[in-house]
Amino acid sequence: MFLFVGLGNPGINYVNNRHNVGFMLVDSLAKHYKAPNFTKKFKSEFTKTTINSNICMLLKPSTFMNNSGLAVKETKDFFNCPIENIIVFHDEIDINPGQVKIKKGGGHNGHNGLKSIDQFIGKGYNRVRIGVSRPSKIYQNNINENISNWVLSDFSLDDKAKWLDNLIEKMTVNLILLMEKEINQFLTNTRQ
Repeated sequence: MFLFVGLGNPGINYVNNRHNVGFMLVDSLAKHYKAPNFTKKFKSEFTKTTINSNICMLLKPSTFMNNSGLAVKETKDFFNCPIENIIVFHDEIDINPGQVKIKKGGGHNGHNGLKSIDQFIGKGYNRVRIGVSRPSKIYQNNINENISNWVLSDFSLDDKAKWLDNLIEKMTVNLILLMEKEINQFLTNTRQ
């Protein structure tokens, strides 16, 4: 059993935001692995499917980013999912666009979605960090305000064409490697 969590914010205004790259990936997983339509459950948009003979739950918390832990805990507890089989997909400003890194535990680096999950279930889950970079120097007057504006702004058409759509597709088709803990092979196969 696996729980795949995409972080993001619900609602039409956020759909193409950098902060919603986790939702984008979970939507891609649901389509590729032929999951039923998402339903409202566990304070989330929720569905489940079978991948490689494993029951896999797909979760997009509808609590908004800062309270993602509520939805993750409710789902984890209901299914008694082991924390080591929880994989969270999220945006990461300290990684270049299109790069992916994987981490288990550690700090949240100011990411409010991770901070909430840490608070509710601890730090033993796996994180797939999808690079969106930081705003450019020109963009930075008030650094905290501009980082918030940056992650809550949409990916450009250039981003989508150059790397985003391709990366999401590669991550989707190589998901089984993550499930089998073939981390290096997953990273190699998703490299841009």
